[in-house]
Amino acid sequence: MYLCSIIHFVLIMKTGFFLIFFTIVTLFFALINYAIFSKAVQAFPQGSPLRTGFTIFFWFLASTFILARILERYRPCELTGILTWIGSFWMAFMVYGSLAILLIELGRLSDYLFHWYPTCFTADIAKTKMVVFLIVTGAMTLLVVYGFLNARIPAVRQLDLKIDKKVTGLKTLTVVAASDIHMGTLIAKRKVTRLVETINSLNPDIVLFAGDLVDEDLVPVIKNDLGKSLSAIRSKLGVYAVTGNHEYIGGAGPAVDYLQAHGVIVLRDTVVMPEGTFYLAGREDRDKLRFSGKPRKSLKELLHGTDFSRPVILMDHQPFNLGETASEGVDLSLSGHTHHGQIWPFNYITKAIYELSRGYKKIGNTHFYVSSGFGTWGPPIRIGNRPEIVVLHLKFN
Repeated sequence: MYLCSIIHFVLIMKTGFFLIFFTIVTLFFALINYAIFSKAVQAFPQGSPLRTGFTIFFWFLASTFILARILERYRPCELTGILTWIGSFWMAFMVYGSLAILLIELGRLSDYLFHWYPTCFTADIAKTKMVVFLIVTGAMTLLVVYGFLNARIPAVRQLDLKIDKKVTGLKTLTVVAASDIHMGTLIAKRKVTRLVETINSLNPDIVLFAGDLVDEDLVPVIKNDLGKSLSAIRSKLGVYAVTGNHEYIGGAGPAVDYLQAHGVIVLRDTVVMPEGTFYLAGREDRDKLRFSGKPRKSLKELLHGTDFSRPVILMDHQPFNLGETASEGVDLSLSGHTHHGQIWPFNYITKAIYELSRGYKKIGNTHFYVSSGFGTWGPPIRIGNRPEIVVLHLKFN
């Protein structure tokens, strides 16, 4: 009885937290959309059918993402996928719509101070507003289409690294790594199949997924049987992964069980030695504490008992505390999470937050690689960076 009461209390707390978080996000979402709408609607004459039609169309688009999240949580159906796609594209329009408004308002302010607008801009305000609306909408559409196509063409990054340690019977190791696949409604059968085909074409000795292999909701992953595609990966030493924050958002337990049932070994604060050659350590995501109430192991605890005369490879989804990782004797650390901002200009934010937002860096004797990721989250577009699969050619003494 006491245990049931505790479980009931935890469920209430989780539901309460979700409702508070959802309310805050919805309000923020609504404010941004209202700011864009209040400017865009001025392009249409007051009381005209075009204005009415635009208003209805705009708020339909603006509501799709929220509706999709509600349906996904409480009543998933075919409509959920359609609304998710529409809402995800709309998020990209929101980003660039907000930037467009900022630029337009800065232009107006500078004209107020310096009167530099040509006369044709101010002679017919109504016409000018419509022209600006069409130019901005057209530019945003082209940008989003480009970003969508760019997100579907992954780059294969090749990197040669030397680890000054000896491995009996092994002089080289080909590691194929990827992160942030975000399998789900948007990253579905076609893209996961392409991922697997590309990995197999690279003839990996070992395949490593550095977190967020599954997006928040496992339902579309199961529905599209994406695990079957993962099962087709060919690797001499196996396929390994770690949890990311998105596995925890959707419930890490079921996601891990699903992955392991399809041939992906998920390392949860554990260290293994593939065929007794080198150490492979996998950390739980740092958000484990927030979602489960239980802390992950410290890096020192995780590596306790490790023979550092052998190579040590670490997977840690979020690239924080690189100096600590280097001081613990790790030879190679692989991370993801940042998406390198995914959409310009958010890359400037990730650069400010993380010591390494994307790519390679060496600290002491430790090699670090942070992947920009293979998939997308939110808008299914990438602008300013490419999705990637990383091939690390390791050479030992």
